[in-house]
Amino acid sequence: MDKKDRQIIRALQRDGRMTNQDLAEAVNLSPSPCLRRLRNLEASGAIKGFSVDVDAAAYGLPITVFVRIRLERHNEEDVRRFESRMQTIEEVLECHVLTGAMDYQLRVVVSDLEAYETFIRNRIHPIGGIASIDTSFVYGTVKKTAVFPPLA
Repeated sequence: MDKKDRQIIRALQRDGRMTNQDLAEAVNLSPSPCLRRLRNLEASGAIKGFSVDVDAAAYGLPITVFVRIRLERHNEEDVRRFESRMQTIEEVLECHVLTGAMDYQLRVVVSDLEAYETFIRNRIHPIGGIASIDTSFVYGTVKKTAVFPPLA
C-alpha cells in the first residue's frame, strides 16, 4: 500500500458515499486509475466493506459501556470459549485482548441500566471462567473518529 492508496482510504473514511469522480478529485487522480486502486484495495482486504455511522441513542441504545474482563484461567479451552461467545453476543460491538491486569475490554451498547444488568447476568455470567468484571459507563464523548491519521 502506498501513499495514494492511503489517501483513498482516508477520503472514504470521511465519506464512504462519495462517487468515484469525487474520490478521484479528492486524491488527485483520474477516475479510471482511482477506481482500479479502489478495487485492488477491496480485493486485497485492506477495505473490508462500507458501513453507516449511526447515532446509537437515536437508534435506541443510548448507553455505552466499557467492560473489562479478567479470566480465572488462561488455558486454551477457556480462552476459546470466551472469545467464541463474544462473537455471538450482539450487544458487544468490540472485544479487544489486553495486556496488563485485565484480559479483555468490550464496548457494549444497551438501552438502559436494566438491560445492562440483564446483559451481565444472562450473557456474560453463563460463559463461566470469569474472575472479575469492571464496568465504566460513558457519560460523554470528547472525540470519535474512524479516520486513520496520515503516515509520515
